[in-house]
Amino acid sequence: MAFTTATGYGNLPNGNFSPVIYSKQVQLAFRKSTVVGDITNSDYMGEISGQGDTVKIIKEPEISVSEYARGTNVTAQDLEDADFSLTIDKEAHSHVNFMDLASNRAAYRLADNHDQEVLGYMAGYKQSSLHSKADTLNTTVNGSKAVSTAGANELLSSMQLHKGDFGNISTASAGTHSIPVTARMPGATSLPTATVSPAMIVARMKRLLDQQQVDSQGRWLVVDPVFMEILADEDSRFMNADFGDSGGLRNGLTVSNFHGFRVYSSSNLPALGTGPGTAGTANQLTNLGVIMAGHDSAVATAEQINKTESYRDPDSFADIVRGMHLYGRKILRPEAIVTARYNAA
Repeated sequence: MAFTTATGYGNLPNGNFSPVIYSKQVQLAFRKSTVVGDITNSDYMGEISGQGDTVKIIKEPEISVSEYARGTNVTAQDLEDADFSLTIDKEAHSHVNFMDLASNRAAYRLADNHDQEVLGYMAGYKQSSLHSKADTLNTTVNGSKAVSTAGANELLSSMQLHKGDFGNISTASAGTHSIPVTARMPGATSLPTATVSPAMIVARMKRLLDQQQVDSQGRWLVVDPVFMEILADEDSRFMNADFGDSGGLRNGLTVSNFHGFRVYSSSNLPALGTGPGTAGTANQLTNLGVIMAGHDSAVATAEQINKTESYRDPDSFADIVRGMHLYGRKILRPEAIVTARYNAA
């Protein structure tokens, strides 16, 4: 009942005829932004008809150039037609019976899980369970490696940043540990000896891509909210016009140009333990986060809502809607992806 009852009042004292009104306005759950659609290419999407389909991707042949001297014979070059495969090996199911509202939520959850799984794969990790952040090292190659020297995670070891890649850090811990990061305050006259600044990591990522001759147009950087906060703390100019237009917040895009990158913030990136916000300048292999940068052509994705059907629930007077989301993802150019494991110091 909405009101208390006076002592001795006897007219419908239990309130059984007091109406309970359900609002037509539903409180919608918060939704995370997804970024995979903006940082991968879908040129190979084609037509996906079912689980297990494979898309063969032919690599552009490498052409050799040699100096020509007049009178010498020119030797024709045989072209290689090397290829690798993108296997449609992921699927997710959603069962809903709250019709339009629930169907909308189901579509979001499918998109969110797709974002989490693909971002994890791109960073070298896999999900331990559906809808969870990637937190387990990936050891399964999707199809075949695009580059034979890539590891089991399909990434190049030279493009995966760890603590040992920054010579200014002198603390005693393994070089493969995560990078301790803290904001470098204005007025600093020397490099820190126990940490690096977030801008230093971004600059190193840019240098690695430059050394691989990756096109400057079409580069992206995906960071988590913790890294974004430290980066903003380091220099308040990060959000102003000196670094490009920061007005468009489409699909997690926060800054249009920082060191040549489109910067996205996502909470779907891989995280281990309690995540990157755990303080510690050394011995961090338990609690950390992973950020990454790359080029639009580095990864291909293909997806399709393969089946959607509705039917009557045999056990109740209700309708059930269910759908199947098929998708595949493939690292095409590992030389165009750089990752960094880090923790807040």
